Amino acid sequence: MNQAGFDSFIVDIDQDRSIDKNFLNTDILIINITCKNLTGFERLIEAIERSPVSKVLFVSSSSVYRSLNRIVTEDEGAENPDSPLFQIEQLFRRSSAFSTTILRFSGLVGNGRHPGRFFRGGKTVKQADAPINLIHFDDCIGIIDAIIEQAAWGQVFNGCSDTHPKKRDFYPLMAKQAGFPLAEFAEDATLSFKIVSNQKIKQRLHYQLLYPDLMQLNQEHYE
Repeated sequence: MNQAGFDSFIVDIDQDRSIDKNFLNTDILIINITCKNLTGFERLIEAIERSPVSKVLFVSSSSVYRSLNRIVTEDEGAENPDSPLFQIEQLFRRSSAFSTTILRFSGLVGNGRHPGRFFRGGKTVKQADAPINLIHFDDCIGIIDAIIEQAAWGQVFNGCSDTHPKKRDFYPLMAKQAGFPLAEFAEDATLSFKIVSNQKIKQRLHYQLLYPDLMQLNQEHYE
């Protein structure tokens, strides 16, 4: 990383030790880690509050929403309060030392992640008639750029494609593209799902998705 012109740091928020102050020597901090350790994030927030950081972009997940069998939006209170990730979001939003924007991405595809591989190896797809929520890697980067360029701080945004095809329609098509056997589908008696709205990124950020239709993605879009 240093050879490419970037400073690199090893930061483990699970460990009870101080964070290198040079790591936080910035105005804008993007946080995208999978850890759900609330105590670790509390320590990180305390370190940020002592640093020059004034704006935080916290990359979260649309998994914080409850399965309400309908469209869910950012500002209606559709989150699951017991979700550790939602609780971490609130830790950041409660701090008055910096401004936080929460970006909730749906499942990631692209940049080497081909959904045709998601259910290989004999895995059974549950909730086959449920709609899916996915977003392409390039749109993730585009939305992050739009938030920073437009200074859209103190907000919550969803990042998701326009379309939400059923699993039983989408995954066989993707498996065929990738050359994998078709997955088995479970016939669930009761559906449990959510459809993640992306209207706010369009209205507030005027963002136009590069890959709005999941059913139109092909092999080259995942490389």
